[in-house]
Amino acid sequence: MESTPSTLADTGSSKDYPELGSRSIGAVNWVGLWTLYTRETRRFMKVWAQTLAAPAVTTILFMIIFTLALGDRGRMVADMPYAQFLAPGLIVMAVLQNAFANTSSSILISKVQGNIVDTLMPPLSALELTIGFVAGGVTRGLAVGVSVGTAFALMPGVSMHIEHYWAVIYYALTASVMLSLIGVLTGVWAEKFDHAATITNFVIAPLSLLSGTFYSIERLSTGWQVFSQMNPFFYMIDGVRYGFIGRADSDLTTGIIYTLVLNIVLTLWVYRVFKTGYRLKA
Repeated sequence: MESTPSTLADTGSSKDYPELGSRSIGAVNWVGLWTLYTRETRRFMKVWAQTLAAPAVTTILFMIIFTLALGDRGRMVADMPYAQFLAPGLIVMAVLQNAFANTSSSILISKVQGNIVDTLMPPLSALELTIGFVAGGVTRGLAVGVSVGTAFALMPGVSMHIEHYWAVIYYALTASVMLSLIGVLTGVWAEKFDHAATITNFVIAPLSLLSGTFYSIERLSTGWQVFSQMNPFFYMIDGVRYGFIGRADSDLTTGIIYTLVLNIVLTLWVYRVFKTGYRLKA
């Protein structure tokens, strides 16, 4: 006998199919999340000479130039050789810039090329999109940080001994997560590469350079010290420096709370952007 829709309904066969519009892949789309993450990591690994090697070379040049210009005659900063003081700050600065570049360029290129729909159409929630993009940026930022740190360890006159592992791990992760989130927001907001370059040149670069990377804020005037203490990049650089040399210019508890709150706020902001489709959905 030929089955009819009513017959299938009566026999309960329709229960083999999920309800129309329901999510049938579980609470978390692990396959989709892993696919997004691997896509984001393969993006920069395919051009590793540009994304990993080039930032390492640029940072090493910073070290050479500043130690030659300012570290001669046995100059000491914070009771240690200038090169040892400078190295942690340069590592974090490389992490910050590359984590930001990975997420901002990924989204902006997808928008410009018109294939952002390939990211929005798969069954990925707003939280999964947030985690996938941020994880890719964190991976690139930390990979650059490790490559720069390894290069510094091989340089004469630079000690890369770690005093507090927890500080290095926490602040390196915090820095890469924060700039990955900011990169997502920049990529979503920007309509062309000039817009993203504006954020890089007028926000990221100044905050990086004015964060105590090349100097101790104890040498600054009171007004500039207040500015530095408002700069989240200062706490991340100072935290990693504390992990390496055991000395900090900031209060560690304040730095942990400040950076943690900022990352929570940025995460909720990025989640909201993906949830509403701001500047992503026509």
